[in-house]
Amino acid sequence: MLNYRQLHYFWVVAKTGSIVRASEQLNLTAQTISGQITLLEHTYGMDLFRRVGRQLELTEAGRLALPYAEQMFQLGDELEALLRAQPNEQQMLLRIGVADVVPKSIVYRLIAPTMELAEPVRISCREDKLERLLADLAIQRLDLVISDSPMPSHLDIKGFSQKLGECGISFFATQALAQRYGNDFPYSMNGAPLLVPGQETVVRSRLTRWFSELKIQPRIVGEFDDSALMKAFGQSGSGIFIAPSVIAEEVQAQYGVQLIGQTDAVSESFYAISVERKVKHPGIVAITESARRELFTRAD
Repeated sequence: MLNYRQLHYFWVVAKTGSIVRASEQLNLTAQTISGQITLLEHTYGMDLFRRVGRQLELTEAGRLALPYAEQMFQLGDELEALLRAQPNEQQMLLRIGVADVVPKSIVYRLIAPTMELAEPVRISCREDKLERLLADLAIQRLDLVISDSPMPSHLDIKGFSQKLGECGISFFATQALAQRYGNDFPYSMNGAPLLVPGQETVVRSRLTRWFSELKIQPRIVGEFDDSALMKAFGQSGSGIFIAPSVIAEEVQAQYGVQLIGQTDAVSESFYAISVERKVKHPGIVAITESARRELFTRAD
């Protein structure tokens, strides 16, 4: 059986970078920590660290073990905080996974209604690739996953997708670019410098198909998995960029850019994926109801 104390010593050494710093943090002697890690290595017949000069570096086995240890002790901290809470201070925990392609402004607007519930809710929010989030949803490490696509059919994971809503997309640019390419939209986009979402996003393929149907060929100067980074490049004048029309006013105010066009022919959809067909968690109910009632202009 795995010795969790030994694993904890390994984790602290890996995070601090040395046995000396780990001993200071744990208030233990360096010999104790070194000995316990050696026992852990002997148990599984592999080295977790190698010494390079005066520094310790993780071996391949150590690099594989570290993220698992990270998750285990993070969950342990959450459990301890929950158990230590006084009865009148206890909060419902809502663990949300967010696909990294979903714009942060949309995520905030979706989750914000949970902060207004009569019963306090503590949110744990994690961003990652969709398939990794769905794997954690399957083993109940997450209560909900927010994505720009429903549950993929090729995954052997039990889950149910609720469409929160959809909206068209808007195109934004600095004043200089807007003056040059803002007239006769969308045909003025032919040859225009364009910043686009990464290949993994659903909207990317829809956008490409729309341009092709209109025989428009913008000049793609950058593609981004992170929508916030794409907006930052757009703010600098590197190119025209897109965002869901539902947050158009917010994008203009936050990034100081101008709206040069909008289309409903290309839409972005957002989904809540859970393991329950009929959700019961008040936080998830608040997210789904508020999205359909207030956030999106068109929802199924």
